[in-house]
Amino acid sequence: MALLKISPIFVLAGLMMTGLDVLLAAPIATCVAAIIAMMTEKYSFKEIMEKAFNNVREIVVVFFILMFAYGLAESFMATGVGASIINIALQLGVTAKTVAVVGFLVTCVLSVATGTSWGTFAACAPVFLWLNHIVGGNVVLTVCSIAGGACFGDNIGLISDTTVLSSGLQKVEIIHRVRHQGVWSGLCLLTTAIVIFFAGVSMGLPSTVGSATDAINAIPQEAWGALNEARPSAVTLLDQVKNGVAVYMVIPLIIVIGMAVKGFQTMICLGAGILSSLILGFAAGTVTSLTGFLDLLYTGFSDAGSWSIVMMMWVASFGGIMNSMHAFEPLSKFIVNTVKNVKQLMFSNALLCLIGNAAFGDETAEIVTISPIIKTITDENVEASEEDMYKLRLRNATFADALGVYGSQLIPWHCFVLFYVSIAKAVYPLYNFIPQDIIRYNFMAFIAVGSMLILTITGWDRFIPLFKLPSEPDVILRKKDRVIKEV
Repeated sequence: MALLKISPIFVLAGLMMTGLDVLLAAPIATCVAAIIAMMTEKYSFKEIMEKAFNNVREIVVVFFILMFAYGLAESFMATGVGASIINIALQLGVTAKTVAVVGFLVTCVLSVATGTSWGTFAACAPVFLWLNHIVGGNVVLTVCSIAGGACFGDNIGLISDTTVLSSGLQKVEIIHRVRHQGVWSGLCLLTTAIVIFFAGVSMGLPSTVGSATDAINAIPQEAWGALNEARPSAVTLLDQVKNGVAVYMVIPLIIVIGMAVKGFQTMICLGAGILSSLILGFAAGTVTSLTGFLDLLYTGFSDAGSWSIVMMMWVASFGGIMNSMHAFEPLSKFIVNTVKNVKQLMFSNALLCLIGNAAFGDETAEIVTISPIIKTITDENVEASEEDMYKLRLRNATFADALGVYGSQLIPWHCFVLFYVSIAKAVYPLYNFIPQDIIRYNFMAFIAVGSMLILTITGWDRFIPLFKLPSEPDVILRKKDRVIKEV
């Protein structure tokens, strides 16, 4: 019975590993999960639909954020914001050795500001991939760097949907969560920036500042045709880099970051970026009509709806059905019966988040499905003071989010990686990106995931301020013969 209930996970993972798009794999796996849930739990079809829809309702706000983020990406590419960033970077002397680390730091800042990794990557990929082309950098190192940086704010940003969701499911305050992992996150950022810089140096990349005009003129005609078909706004961006654009077109980016730092909600920040790019675009001459600008937003909204939003709806439905029939309960009991102390139990919770993320191929589905499981495992099997239990819940929230967001960068079939590949291909057709390209030099993901696991199992997290987990005898496992409640 246990194998039957968990079998839809293997169906989903198997289909995606064979190369089937998640937009087809998720509906098939959802149907399999629904049939099994009706057989094992005696649910009616109406009840199954309700279980699925309830999970989708939890992430409806993410759909709107995603549409706004896509719209912002299109407007930043076509109104001169992206071009102004490239030109400023060139004036500051960005070279092939430093373009990847600069892209990493910028995406870290922007992802914190907007709270969206997908939107950050969509907005920054055309800027830094073409800047990389201009200065002659390593395209794989650069795409990995901006992919890793785009995830930074999705894990620690106060307005990030995954931060909010993972904290809420563990019943901890978001600000407490951010403080708990803040120093660790900062150390990951600093370490990654250093590694990326030395990686660029070790590759023997040129140290001279490239010429934008010469690089753009060297782009073959067939590449222009492919780019114009896949992402017309990228053609506009490159023309603006070549011909120049008003430096004040960088202001919309500053506005988005500034408003986010002040605590405005994500959609307000994104909306402000869109509106300011429209107004300043009229002043700079990069926007000639309101109709043309609305066409940019239409392109962004339709791109989000044609794949990303539909995919997320199916994955969320799948997670809701799986959770309703307690598919992971045997695995939970196995963990409890094999660990010898609280430290090992918490490490197992981390591994469970990684396994769930790989199985679902979606970090939101992992957070929604696995978070209640690890919370129940911890609450029902650890004896500790309320203060120490709260610290364990803080770490569980960090596990679900960090290993969901950063772990996604190491899973070839994950929707994160597939999305990044599709965006990179669309805005930079000169290179045929594959999922492994997002993983190869993704130092942020390797450092974040590796350090999280190592610090937890060794107890070395005690050396990181505010990150230490309570240890025995302050926290102890309950007797092994106690049966955990149903998840």
